[in-house]
Amino acid sequence: MTGTIHPFYEAHRPAMEAAMRQRLDLAEPMLRERTDIRDVDRIRREVMDEFAVVLAQMPDVGGSASRMSDFFMRLMGFMAIGRVLRRHGVLLPVIGDIERDVYKAQWLALPEEERLATGRRFLSSENQAYLREQAARSRLEAFSEDFVYEIVEPGPGDGFAFGINYKACGICKFAARHGDQELLPSICGLDFDAYAAQGIHLDRTQTLAGGAEHCDFRFHALTPERTD
Repeated sequence: MTGTIHPFYEAHRPAMEAAMRQRLDLAEPMLRERTDIRDVDRIRREVMDEFAVVLAQMPDVGGSASRMSDFFMRLMGFMAIGRVLRRHGVLLPVIGDIERDVYKAQWLALPEEERLATGRRFLSSENQAYLREQAARSRLEAFSEDFVYEIVEPGPGDGFAFGINYKACGICKFAARHGDQELLPSICGLDFDAYAAQGIHLDRTQTLAGGAEHCDFRFHALTPERTD
């Protein structure tokens, strides 16, 4: 039985469900090749049912006024996938690899110029100004289940455009509340391929999910020669 979905997420539900169906299409051959699951149609039904549960559990972090609402909408479907695969005995490293490969394939299905334009906007001075404003708002902690973060400016000799230190993670809070902590490494791993698909290299040496005091994201544009 599912609860009430927040109106902001309900308004975006059709798009989120469409994204989930695409992910399940991409995951099907991986599930057949990498797991003992044979009834993939059953997995599809269970994942979509679980996604309805996740939607009702997703917290209000400010709706359209907060950039982190988009993070919840893009990433929490993988929590539903992870829950279902764990119930079917799939090992955590396998879940992580499948989810990362699915997310990478989903990003790469978009036109290259669209992806790279998204990355250029993210690294732009205009977006960095927006991120500073959002970071300042996050530190007010108006929404208890939200992320809290600060922008890191590069110093002399630093090889990144800018960074973000996340001091509190909304997805970690969600996982703690609903018993999903073991799935957090899989969710954290999605970041690298998502940014790479947009022409951005992400350096990160630690995460809150891994027990650190903050997540240290550092970004710079990929060069044609560097595709890691």
